[in-house]
Amino acid sequence: MQNYNNLWITCYLCTIKFEYWSKKMLNRRILRTKAFKTVYGYAENSSMTLKEAEALLDMTCEATRDLYLFLLSVTGPLVAEASARIEAARNKFAPTEEELNPNMKFVENSITPLLTEDPDFQKLLKRKKFSWEQYDVFLRHLYESVRESKYFQDYLEAEESGLEADASLWAKIFEREFEDNEELRDILEDMSIYWNDDLGYALGWCCRTVRELGKGGRWSLPPLYVSDLPGNEAKSSDKAFVFGLLRSAYLNFDAFSENIAALTPKWNRDRICATDLALIVCGMAEAKAFPQTPVKVIINEYVEISKFYSTPESSGFVNGLLDRLINNHN
Repeated sequence: MQNYNNLWITCYLCTIKFEYWSKKMLNRRILRTKAFKTVYGYAENSSMTLKEAEALLDMTCEATRDLYLFLLSVTGPLVAEASARIEAARNKFAPTEEELNPNMKFVENSITPLLTEDPDFQKLLKRKKFSWEQYDVFLRHLYESVRESKYFQDYLEAEESGLEADASLWAKIFEREFEDNEELRDILEDMSIYWNDDLGYALGWCCRTVRELGKGGRWSLPPLYVSDLPGNEAKSSDKAFVFGLLRSAYLNFDAFSENIAALTPKWNRDRICATDLALIVCGMAEAKAFPQTPVKVIINEYVEISKFYSTPESSGFVNGLLDRLINNHN
């Protein structure tokens, strides 16, 4: 499988706008991708049991929210880095007038305390054992990049201040400093093998959070699924969807593989890459488990996923084969 690290950054910038997002954290595109990647793991390791596959899927879904929490928690350490720089400049041998009387707007911003002093947020970070303490070099580089940016200088010089202005600054920091930051990607890869693919999407949620704080809201843990929202317990669950999709793919994997082989006589299973096999199996599994979903929607979803995780030729292959396979079995 291609390791396309910018998948969710691309989705965030091009197709997933804030105004479109619901209050749940995982949308159907992401859930399909996570199910597909689990099925890909099974295609590569057929000794994986269904229970193990379900545990892996559950872990990867929760990993998206963990990444969001870790990234959002940078607000306190970054302000601490800025404060330490200001204090060091004040105490040097011959400080300038500007160093003696620095602009404290960022250090005293109103968004950071809403997170660093929120007991629920801090309790969760402690339980997850998330900390930026060992990444002091990254924090130093991050602050230097922020401080040298035009958007930061504009923020410091602007007459307007308060929650909305501070929230806007933090959104720009997340959007502009984290997306293509290789140093950050190395940190995330060391912490979890599931985090880099979700980076852009998690950053989007960080931006959404600080903007909601800027409107006077209070932080709360985003639910992963629609059924987790208050008052929605009886609604069809996205969790039921993604686990139903995985079970359908797992239990029918061999049968679906035989169907694929029957339509591709010149290509035995060993010659079809595991990525394309997993994509096609997932498409067939969704059509079988959720017949109410239009076939065109299912095909389009897996074609789009193939563009990020497989070869340039795969989208056409997946499109044509899924169309024939699903329609032949309806």
